Amino acid sequence: MANDADDYVIRVVDSTACIDAGQWNALLATQSDATPFMSHEYLAALEASGSAVAATGWHAQFLLLEKGHRLVGGCALYLKNHSHGEYVFDWSWANAYAQNGLPYYPKALVAVPFTPVPGGRLLASNNADRAQVAARLVEWCRSRQLSSLHVLFCSPQDQEACVQAGMMLRHTVQFHWNNSEPGYADFDAFLSSLSQDKRKKIRQERRKVAEAGVSFRWSKGTAISPIDWEFFFRCYERTYIEHGNAPYLNRHFFDDMATTMPENWLLFIAERDGRPIASSLIAIKPSGARARAEFYPDRQGAVAYGRYWGALERVDCLHFEACYYQPLQWCIENGYQRFEGGAQGEHKLARALLPVMATSAHWLAHPAFADAVEKFLEREGEGVSEYLDDLRQRSPMRKADS
Repeated sequence: MANDADDYVIRVVDSTACIDAGQWNALLATQSDATPFMSHEYLAALEASGSAVAATGWHAQFLLLEKGHRLVGGCALYLKNHSHGEYVFDWSWANAYAQNGLPYYPKALVAVPFTPVPGGRLLASNNADRAQVAARLVEWCRSRQLSSLHVLFCSPQDQEACVQAGMMLRHTVQFHWNNSEPGYADFDAFLSSLSQDKRKKIRQERRKVAEAGVSFRWSKGTAISPIDWEFFFRCYERTYIEHGNAPYLNRHFFDDMATTMPENWLLFIAERDGRPIASSLIAIKPSGARARAEFYPDRQGAVAYGRYWGALERVDCLHFEACYYQPLQWCIENGYQRFEGGAQGEHKLARALLPVMATSAHWLAHPAFADAVEKFLEREGEGVSEYLDDLRQRSPMRKADS
């Protein structure tokens, strides 16, 4: 559809193959909060591997905003017939619809499948184009009589555009670690910034792993061997199987990551008696000379994202060592500014991952339900604010000398 007033053209396509990868990634590069998870390569791997496709409940409908055949805005849009793999829970909303004889699914979702990492969701090089993307999203959903639209873990710029388009904001809590300026000299310097009890606890946990005879090695990018990728997937798959589920992401997806985005992955492998027993895979966004220039301008700091882990043997405190202490030590040694630990888990607070607010935007077509959800979000938002205040009161950081 075209708008004579501003000459915007909206296209909705059902495959990354219909999107010019160069233009998409160039648009991503203009975002101040770009992440690897919005790159064309990452989204294409989700599709090519069959991990996020219509058959798994992720029916792609990428919305593209064009002007003069040039991509000026876009988003990864999916039609969902369930609410799995989102990390912003709306099961109660779906139940309320069902109890009133109304269909909640399919709903529209703007998100990175299975990935609760905050960042830009409405790609645009300026706020005017971003506002257009948000407005056209709502218009598209309304024209197809969808129950709702959800933009998950979105940036502050996205939030502003979504509110302008009539959407409501919902807040949750995540836990992120920051390498305080000018940066910790080493892991011991980081520990010295913590309160005595937290410092003692971390040293005890690390000692347990070391005394169990476990050591670690890490590989990054193309240095991650096919054998190590294979071992990682065994660990990752085992974690899901132990919880009675199949993994969201399959081996094909990780094969694509090793081929198309190797520079965005860091792998830790735990070994005992010369045998690998566990692994954790960390996504990384380099900065400066280490970055792919088309993705990450120099103005952005280097960030690591805790993503996937698994173990074939049980060792006390191994999870904490593999998923937090080894990555944090690596971040300090390599000048990374932030480590994002993902959604949920107060246990992260004791490991100096501090609480931050993450925000999503929501639109519901049914006026009565929209009013009810708006009231619910007001109450929930007050609870989240109180929860954040409580978490901050329990900060693991050492109190400044009085």
